[in-house]
Amino acid sequence: MGHTVTRTFDILELALNEFPREDALGGKKDGKWYTYSTDEYNNKSQQFALGLLALGLKKGDKVATVTTNRPEWNFADMGMAMVGVVHVPIYPTLGEDEYKYILKHAEVKILLVGDKKLYENLVPLANMLDGLDIVYTFDEVDRAKNYKEILDLGEAKRKDFEPELEALKRSITPEDLATLIYTSGTTGVPKGVMLTHNNLVSNFTTHAKMHNLGKDHRVISFLPLCHVYERSVNYHFQYKGMGVYYVGNLSQIVSAIKEIKPHMFNSVPRLLEKVYDGFIAKGKELSGIKKSIYFWALNLTRHFEYNKKYGPLLSLKIKIADKLIYSKWREALGGNIVYIVSGGAALQPRIARVLGMSKMYNLEGYGLTETSPVIAVNNPALNEMRIGTVGPVLDGCQVKIASDGEILCKGPGVMKGYYKAPELTDEVIDENGWFHTGDIGVLEDDKYLKITDRKKEIFKLSGGKYIAPQMIENKLKTSQLIEQVMVIGANEKFASALISPCFPILHDWAAEHKIHFEENKDLIKNPVVVSKLQKEVAKINKTLGTHEQISRIRLVCEEWTPSSGELSPTLKLRRNMVAVKYRQLIEDIYSVGKSY
Repeated sequence: MGHTVTRTFDILELALNEFPREDALGGKKDGKWYTYSTDEYNNKSQQFALGLLALGLKKGDKVATVTTNRPEWNFADMGMAMVGVVHVPIYPTLGEDEYKYILKHAEVKILLVGDKKLYENLVPLANMLDGLDIVYTFDEVDRAKNYKEILDLGEAKRKDFEPELEALKRSITPEDLATLIYTSGTTGVPKGVMLTHNNLVSNFTTHAKMHNLGKDHRVISFLPLCHVYERSVNYHFQYKGMGVYYVGNLSQIVSAIKEIKPHMFNSVPRLLEKVYDGFIAKGKELSGIKKSIYFWALNLTRHFEYNKKYGPLLSLKIKIADKLIYSKWREALGGNIVYIVSGGAALQPRIARVLGMSKMYNLEGYGLTETSPVIAVNNPALNEMRIGTVGPVLDGCQVKIASDGEILCKGPGVMKGYYKAPELTDEVIDENGWFHTGDIGVLEDDKYLKITDRKKEIFKLSGGKYIAPQMIENKLKTSQLIEQVMVIGANEKFASALISPCFPILHDWAAEHKIHFEENKDLIKNPVVVSKLQKEVAKINKTLGTHEQISRIRLVCEEWTPSSGELSPTLKLRRNMVAVKYRQLIEDIYSVGKSY
């Protein structure tokens, strides 16, 4: 590539010269897609940068964004980067205390929010804070300042500020701070992760080599851009010259896939589980020979491995199944998918096999905010892929497994540190520069990284046996009736589970079995329902070691979500929150001898 990218905004120069396109960025408004060309993207980012200078912002100042995904997020992100303003992207689903803490801790000067609802929630908080003077909105909101005012101001003052902008752009080094990303963590106050241009650039330019798609391809982006995983892959897509279409509303993913027909997208296991459940449900609607063929084809997927040569008979079967069934699955996901990236949590191997056999390769990867993020990812360009692992370690990144099994990492992606918290930084980065991930894992064949658990979450039963709750929870969630679950039992004789059922499916099941109920709270007390869930758990217990088996379950009538606090914004269990909320239930489980 003629233009080297060493800072995030260098992507714009590269795109203008190497692969300009009409649909560099796309979004949806009032049910219609609209796009920005590479040229408009570059121009609006420049205007945003000039506008910030005209508003008096200086290198090192902080500007925060709180919005769902939209193409305009990039104008703000690139505009800030060009003048050395630090971007603080924040989740649109946090509680009031977290917003207050982050905006104050980061000393945010200007806040940009997505829509009317966020504006109404955040203006009162902004007014309480010193130094946070203006709130702008991306959507048109009555009586609110719109982000376009920044663009217009920048354009109007172009002559005055252009020389300063050019000088600032030249002065920004790869070691300069680009962003502060607050990780909500599952405990304590959020920590601000300081990432430099080099942290981000070294990471996305390396993982962008893992496939050969580029200027002829489109992607959709729906995981939150405020999270480093989607953001890094967003830069990667742009760096490869792909057109990126943003979905701000998660309920529109399916229609976006059908309309844009993307070649690739980023996902999390929960969404792919729902895709898989959809495939199963489709099969169950069929009858007779059609149904048999469908499940025969589904069953064949268990043979899938990357780079595996199938025998002639199996190859023929796969060809037939592809014509009859797998091609329909591809069609359901727009018909163009080559790759689906998965991260954030462990993906069940059977789902990777179903996608792989239908030629939609699942690239599972692993990383943390603190590592910008990718540490390892399955790599089709090098044919280095293995199901059940997060792939080979990223080029330029070093990984070693500590004596207690913890994954340690070193390389250009490791953060500069936690903002204003050197003592917390020293807890995770040792004197030799190794970052301690808090995850436990192994390197298979000295090459493929496999994550086995979170160090902090592993607990001991009173008999001294270890329990790795995440692994058991992932198995329990393979039941269609279980939406969320938490395995407990630290220092107790046996493991138990709190289960938040998948209520839409449970309602259908209850109707089929003529179970009457007023609300969920009656439903979960119904002995027939409890016994059905016990049977589901008993099936999964058979696949677990004796001490890992779940002896008791309790159902809860609440759905667990980020806004109600049981899940983090990245849908990880906040174990402490759940334990406090259901303290009575947990005490009840362990207050009597062992039996159901």
